Amino acid sequence: MAENLNNDKKEILHKEIDLIQDVIKRMANNSFLLKGWMISIVVGVLALTKDTLVTDDITYLSLILCLPLIVFWYLDAFFLHKEKCYRKLYDWVIANRKTNDDYQYSLNYERFESEVKTVLRLMFSNTLFPFYGITALILICITIYNIIP
Repeated sequence: MAENLNNDKKEILHKEIDLIQDVIKRMANNSFLLKGWMISIVVGVLALTKDTLVTDDITYLSLILCLPLIVFWYLDAFFLHKEKCYRKLYDWVIANRKTNDDYQYSLNYERFESEVKTVLRLMFSNTLFPFYGITALILICITIYNIIP
């Protein structure tokens, strides 16, 4: 009887961990897709402007491309923030599930938000800033290059 109870607890723990891992995978996948979309949009628009397909003046277009860049940068940081919150939830479940059943099957990560950097701070983290910062720098350099006669 005690063996069945112990096996049931293990099965519940595994199912709960699987749920959390699936959410973490989705957040990481969303982040990956955002990077791909952002690069595709920037490169696609810049390629279309080459040789006046869309416009003769790339200066304004490169500045306008900064807006989707910032939006994608924020969304990527948002998904990274949620992923980190769910990782904290995962760690909590692993550490505490043996002793109590509080928050069982709860995917509410809000109690861990204070332990994770804010979205704005994550935007300038070592993982996101180089990717989006270099892209922003390239767009700014294109703008400056086209302004100087």
